[in-house]
Amino acid sequence: MKKILIVFTGGTIGSKKDNHNLIDIDESKSYYLLEAYEKCSSKREVFFDTLHPLSILSEDLIANDWIVLKETLRGINFKNYEGIIITHGSDTLPFTSAAISYMFNDTQIPIVLTASNYPLDDQRSNGLRNFINCVDFILDNPLFGIFVIFENHNHESIVHLGSRLVQAFSYDIRFGNFDFKSFELIYFGKMVDGKFVKHKNIINPEIEELLIPRQSIKLDKINFSPEIIYICPEPGLNYKYYDFTKNKPKAILHNLYHSGTACTRETEQHEYSLVDFIKYCKEYDVDVYIAPIVNITKDLYLSSQICIDHGAIPIFNISIEAAIVKIMMAYGTYKDKRKINNFLINKNLFFECFDKVYLEHIKGKIV
Repeated sequence: MKKILIVFTGGTIGSKKDNHNLIDIDESKSYYLLEAYEKCSSKREVFFDTLHPLSILSEDLIANDWIVLKETLRGINFKNYEGIIITHGSDTLPFTSAAISYMFNDTQIPIVLTASNYPLDDQRSNGLRNFINCVDFILDNPLFGIFVIFENHNHESIVHLGSRLVQAFSYDIRFGNFDFKSFELIYFGKMVDGKFVKHKNIINPEIEELLIPRQSIKLDKINFSPEIIYICPEPGLNYKYYDFTKNKPKAILHNLYHSGTACTRETEQHEYSLVDFIKYCKEYDVDVYIAPIVNITKDLYLSSQICIDHGAIPIFNISIEAAIVKIMMAYGTYKDKRKINNFLINKNLFFECFDKVYLEHIKGKIV
C-alpha cells in the first residue's frame, strides 16, 4: 500500500475552541484529522505515518522552528513515501512554505503544506477538504517540489508553488473567509473533483520541469538569522526611531509601494528619506535590501533609482515573504557578503524568482 508521511506542527488545523470561543492547540485534534479522513467517502487506499515535531499556533513561529522541521525531515528516507503533508497554521504559512522550498529544493517527491480556516470540529472548517486534496494531489501527481493547497472563499481548492505563496487576504473576517494568493496573482493550479488542473501561464514552470531531478544547492550548514529587520513604507515613516547605537541588525528588508518606490523627500531633520536611512545603515555596516520589484521593462521611478545608487540592493521578481526568508537564510548560513549577495541575487532555488527567459518573453505583454 502507498504511504504518505504527515508532519503535524499545530495551527488552527490542530486546535480546538473552548466555551469562551478561544482557540488554542490541542494535539489530539491533529490525529482527529486522520480519523475524519478515514470516515469520508473520498478516502484513498493509503497508509499514513505521522510525526509531531512542533505544536504551536503559527503566530508563535520563530526561525529556529524551521531548523526543527529541517532536522526532522532530513532524518526521513523520502524513498519510503509517495509524498509528505505538513499541516500548519495559516498566519505564517507563506514563510514556512518558502523556507521548506529553499531547504528541500531538490526533493524528488511532493511536499505539500496545508492549513485550515477554522478548527476541524467547526462545521465551517475547510481543513479536512484541504487535506483530502493534498492526498489526491500526491497520489495522482507525483511532482518533485513544494506546494501549498488551500480552499478559497469560493470553495476552489487552489494549488500554489511553495515559494510563491503570499499572505492571506481577509475576504470577510466575520465569516472566517480568507484567500491565499500566489505572487503576481498567478497560482499554479487547482484541484477539481480530486484532480489537478495546471494553470497555464508563462510564469509557471512546466510539468516537465518539475519532473526533472534538481541538484541540491550547495550550502554551508543551513541556518536562519533572526537579526533581520523588515520595514513597510507608510506616509511619514520616521527613520529616526531606528537607533543602532545599542543594537543593530545584520540587514534590513525594506518593502516598497506598489510602484517599487519609497519616500526620498528631503527635510531638515532627514527623518523621512529612505536615502538618508540607507546612509545611516552604511555607517553601521547594515545592508539594505528593497523588494518587491518586478523587473520587466527596466523602467524605474527616479526615487527608486536614487535609493539603488546610494546602496540599496534590489531583489527583483520575488514576493516579500519569499525575500525575507531568503535573506534570513543567507545571513544565517553565510558570513562572506559576496556569498550572501550571490545567494540572494543569482540563486533560484525553487522558482521563487521569475526566470529571465520568462521575463524577456512577457515584456510589454499582458500576462
